[in-house]
Amino acid sequence: MRYFIALLAALAAAPAPAQQFPSKPMRIIVPFVAGGSADVLSRILGQRLAQQYGQQVVVENRPGSGGHVGAEAAARAAPDGYTIVFGTIGIHAAYMIYSKLNYDPARDLQPVAMYADVPCVLIVHPSVPAMNVREFVALAKKNPGRLNFGSAGSGSSTHMVGEWFKLVAGTNLTHIPYKGSAQALQDLMGGQIELMFENLPTAIAQIKAGKVRALGVTSKARSPSMPDLVTIAEAGVPDYEATAWFTIAAPAKVPADIIRKLNADMNAFLKAPEMQQRWVEMGVVPLGGTPADAEKFFVTEREKWNKVIKAAGIRGD
Repeated sequence: MRYFIALLAALAAAPAPAQQFPSKPMRIIVPFVAGGSADVLSRILGQRLAQQYGQQVVVENRPGSGGHVGAEAAARAAPDGYTIVFGTIGIHAAYMIYSKLNYDPARDLQPVAMYADVPCVLIVHPSVPAMNVREFVALAKKNPGRLNFGSAGSGSSTHMVGEWFKLVAGTNLTHIPYKGSAQALQDLMGGQIELMFENLPTAIAQIKAGKVRALGVTSKARSPSMPDLVTIAEAGVPDYEATAWFTIAAPAKVPADIIRKLNADMNAFLKAPEMQQRWVEMGVVPLGGTPADAEKFFVTEREKWNKVIKAAGIRGD
């Protein structure tokens, strides 16, 4: 009898199979403050999943430590698929800058699907006396360490893309980490910092409003959302190319059938015909693919960014 009761209790506690998933509200943890690209893209996904599943999807902002506060919370959540996290370069590839993390992103999180690839854009406050990339590099070399660039936090994409620029262009810029790009962008527009390598989706409106000056995009090719804006490579730093990327991840022990369902639904969302023009307008390249594809990508990106971290001597602690 005791065995039978224990068996019933175990079955009741077991995660629901994919065909019954989801049967209650879900949570997307965004590990940055509201208003940045991660927040915007997460809310777009949350709206889509809520409509598809007929369940509430709550977007929860949990900033700190370049995204690791929120990512750790997701890693420690119940492994039932009801908590997923918006992942970034800092969480999945550049976490080596932190020597005292309380979790292991590679072990404690598993990818659901790659979400998007996003160019960053070098933007400066209108008071900065540089009208193009060449002038900016010259200005930075003339004033080593005096130009401050903000980011979403140490190890974030907007930080690492800037560090890579420093190495390739031979400049000395001072990094100012925030708890999200939205805070950094506010300080840039207010003149508290001089520049950012911000994700294009959240920079476009401020560029068009004249609140910041765009000097070049960080991607290999120009962005369809701003085709007249040159790449940094063609504007004077020929060996430079870097982009931000985003993914959706879940706790490591979420059952494979639920991961497969979430992955299939993510891919359908990213490829939906009604979303394609919106991606272009935002400067977003939708990705998708399998969890295995994402894991292979993480391995390659870790190797790439660990080299940058070692070469630049970057620490986030």
